[in-house]
Amino acid sequence: MREVVAKQAWDILEKDPQSVLIDVRTPMEWAQIGLPELETIGRSAFCITWQPGMEETFLQALAAAAPEKNTKLLFLCRSGMRSYNAGVFAEAVGYEDVTNIVDGFEDKHGPGTGWRAGGLPCAYRPLSGS
Repeated sequence: MREVVAKQAWDILEKDPQSVLIDVRTPMEWAQIGLPELETIGRSAFCITWQPGMEETFLQALAAAAPEKNTKLLFLCRSGMRSYNAGVFAEAVGYEDVTNIVDGFEDKHGPGTGWRAGGLPCAYRPLSGS
């Protein structure tokens, strides 16, 4: 599995229209903290929660987002740990081009790191009924 920081992931997503961003955080995190916004490059991130014990559900959603096993997958979470575990799982089920965004969505690795703190596009979408 490759590792990149959020700004490198953005460059990959801009240059490779076949690459797919998978945000593995929870619905509460997406609603309260924000989502990566890919609209300016004509795409959306796939939001698929990674959680131990829910591997089959994750796999079904991942297969829908990226049916081809050679799709370039970039995994994102809050700090880089859940995304790493989701990436390990994706490789174990046969995905060939897996990358972990090690600084995550938030700046947990120092000022200016992570998707949001790095100034990359974000959106906020409240949960239904909130």
